[in-house]
Amino acid sequence: MTDYTVAIYLRLSVDDVRSESISIESQRMLLTKYAENMPMPNVKIVEYTDNGYTGTNFERPAVQRLLSDIQLNKINCILVKDFSRFGRNSIEVGYFTQQVFPLFNVRFISVSDCFDSDEHKGDTGGMNIAFKYLINEYYSRDISVKVKTARQIRIRNGEYCTGQYPYGYKFDENKKLIIDEEVADNIRTIFRLYTDGMPKTQIAKHLSDKGIPTPMQYKTQKGLSSCDISKCKFWKSETIANILSNEIYMGMYVMGKRQVTDVGSKRRVWKAEDEWVKIPNHHPAIVSEEMFQKAKDTRPVYKKKGQNFRIYPLRSKVFCGCCGHSMEYIKAKNSRFKCKYTRLYSDEPCYKLSISEEALHKQIFDMIMHRKKALEQQEDSGIASCIEQLTAIDEKIDMCQQQKQSLYEKFVSNEISVEEFKTLKDRCNAEMQQFEQQKRIGLKSAETAKAHNASKARLKDILKDLKNETTLTQALSDALIEKVYVYPDKSIKVEWKIRDFES
Repeated sequence: MTDYTVAIYLRLSVDDVRSESISIESQRMLLTKYAENMPMPNVKIVEYTDNGYTGTNFERPAVQRLLSDIQLNKINCILVKDFSRFGRNSIEVGYFTQQVFPLFNVRFISVSDCFDSDEHKGDTGGMNIAFKYLINEYYSRDISVKVKTARQIRIRNGEYCTGQYPYGYKFDENKKLIIDEEVADNIRTIFRLYTDGMPKTQIAKHLSDKGIPTPMQYKTQKGLSSCDISKCKFWKSETIANILSNEIYMGMYVMGKRQVTDVGSKRRVWKAEDEWVKIPNHHPAIVSEEMFQKAKDTRPVYKKKGQNFRIYPLRSKVFCGCCGHSMEYIKAKNSRFKCKYTRLYSDEPCYKLSISEEALHKQIFDMIMHRKKALEQQEDSGIASCIEQLTAIDEKIDMCQQQKQSLYEKFVSNEISVEEFKTLKDRCNAEMQQFEQQKRIGLKSAETAKAHNASKARLKDILKDLKNETTLTQALSDALIEKVYVYPDKSIKVEWKIRDFES
């Protein structure tokens, strides 16, 4: 018999007070006990834990795995301690509990809130649940304001509110910045070479040729980062430019450059420079103010003409298939995308890799047209067949119920013995359990087919006007394309936004 899979979701935020009522251990104990007492056959418990993640958004690894498993029909029921553990954004929590989970026939239970979606089919749980959503969101915003205020006070006192420190420095035991002499000479070399007239690109090549680890490689070697260092094995001119413009190297404390746009959002925007917090002579300098100013005076000054962003269909979507870096867009008569990361390193497979915008657009458009034809030839997933099967199963379940009723009547009228009654009744119950399991599988298949057809319908709606297009447009790119990877043989790989678009 197939397992009834119950997902217990546990979350603890860094802002939560660690008490017995909210700790991961107490949540696990409460939900495991609840799941074990559920009146379901073959209950299988699967745990998803996000420890140290805010509930204001759903950018959490465990909750993303949970949502992915739901789409794969691996989950029958979700258990949480309360709504705030699942999320503190009232709109998003309501969307999942009222739209997504019912679509995949997934039951949602919030134990402390006494909420079971099976008891609220067709409604939202009433005003009580709505107020819980809003209270959780208000609490999150209130905590956010208090955390921001405390952080601002620490920043204005010259404290570092981050675990990261800039290349060339490290923290002492009191979290004060001190010079990391192991790499500080690299900073001094960069300033010296630049003020002597060497271009930034040549400085980057000089450091790479000498085998000096890049800042990210160095952090990874020290166990301070876990990034893919194959993508940062070369020094870049942008890295050199960032070092040359960073006032921290002359002993200036600079914090508060950016701010989060909204509670729970990861998007941060730059603040005006006069809003930054700057404290001179805050920590030991690696280069003198005179050297820093000389480098600043050496840098070319470009006249700003306002925000004039280039708009083109594949903006920020084209990447090198070898090194994984974003490819630069070269606007010209024959515009191109070019991998500039390895432009100084002829031994690399993506050295001088480029592709014309026209050729790239044609390849992608041809792929879209090919998939469009395939979609037009496909029939809708067999929802009608699923409904027929479910109807047949319901009829068999009704027959079993009638047989049980008939057996009981025969037993009462002494037409069959107690032993015969129990044997035949157990046989009916076993058949009913099989039919009930078949029904659960059939319901999942029907929901999957329904979701698949809905996805195809969205695709067909996007593609319906393609007969009027001859090349890739901004609208098509925005609707369909996540990323495009380009390889040295000019082949490409496209990551589509809609999974059903994969051929």
